[in-house]
Amino acid sequence: MAKLSISDLKDLRGKTVFVRVDYNVPLDDAGAITDDKRIKATIPTVDFLVKEGAKIVLGSHLGRPKGKKDPKQSLRPVAARLAELSGAPVNFVDDCIGDKVAELKENLQPGQILLLENLRFYAEEEKNDEAFAEKLAQGIDIYINDAFGTAHRAHASTAAVAEIVKKRGGQAAAGFLMEKELKYLGGVIANPGRPLVCILGGAKVSDKIKVIENLLNIADVILIGGAMAYTFRKAQGFSVGKSLCEHDKIDLAKSLLEKAKGKKFFLPEDQLQTTEFKAGAPTRNTDGPSIEDGWEGVDIGAATIETFKKEIAKAKTIVWNGPMGVFEIPDFARGTFEVAKAVAEATKRGATTIIGGGDSAKAVKQAGLAKEMSFVSTGGGASLEFLEGKPLPGVVALSDK
Repeated sequence: MAKLSISDLKDLRGKTVFVRVDYNVPLDDAGAITDDKRIKATIPTVDFLVKEGAKIVLGSHLGRPKGKKDPKQSLRPVAARLAELSGAPVNFVDDCIGDKVAELKENLQPGQILLLENLRFYAEEEKNDEAFAEKLAQGIDIYINDAFGTAHRAHASTAAVAEIVKKRGGQAAAGFLMEKELKYLGGVIANPGRPLVCILGGAKVSDKIKVIENLLNIADVILIGGAMAYTFRKAQGFSVGKSLCEHDKIDLAKSLLEKAKGKKFFLPEDQLQTTEFKAGAPTRNTDGPSIEDGWEGVDIGAATIETFKKEIAKAKTIVWNGPMGVFEIPDFARGTFEVAKAVAEATKRGATTIIGGGDSAKAVKQAGLAKEMSFVSTGGGASLEFLEGKPLPGVVALSDK
């Protein structure tokens, strides 16, 4: 069902709007932000609300403080960076509930921004505690969720606050970033351009079981890379040497292979193998799927790269989640980067290309190709659960159109 969007909201001037954002940014030892892409991603929503004259209250988590106040996981540095990026003053308060926060909310003027301190300094946030949510929702007229990366969690700020605002007669809408995520990922599930090619990588089959099962019903082609491929090959009776392999998931891999019969389900036909897991170690391409004893697989092989590129070239829609190998080490990065180039070429030819998951996003950025993709999702776990077909609490809580 279509959800209400920020662009559907009218008469925002003077309304107090709570926006759940995802400012879980990496900080160095000195507390400086090392990557501000999550802050940049919310600027369209923040700018829109400023121009509409809303009173803006931003709430986010940062890190895993486990319900305790930790100055090292404070959102204070984010306030300064947000002010630089938005060009608007950002007030910061060192708490997210209480009398001081209530007073600051009440005194906000149209177009002003208040950033609350880390929501997870309270254990009640992750427990979706009703009383805590009532305090967060105090004085709030409208709720907006622009944090797709947390939408798969039923926390106070992603679920209960939205429900409280709706019960009072207010609206709960998706921000521009959330709207974009739902448009692209929802399109894959509901009505993709075909052929739909899904590229799955990463370390563990167990992390992608439900995604593979759901995509077997939707995708025209599934390409499997990364260490998860070794579990599948082991299940087929091939040697995997000392490669990363989930030996306790062999039966699971066999059942997925059985479900994939008759489908275009591609496993690597060859691998890049090494004797040591480090840069500069000896490497060689295998002659087939098997990896030699004493060696370990670290990337898809040359023949597999060509096969995957041919399938990608035919696609009208591509979803990619998970690298093809250990791309962080340049010697083992070729498969991931060649796939990235092929996906970028497909975008130029008119395909819709969606990159989901932190490692995939990092890989396309490292390859210098992030801007060549149709969409790079900000939600790792959330995008996976969406592709599994699961309802996301942070989306369910929004008002229907």
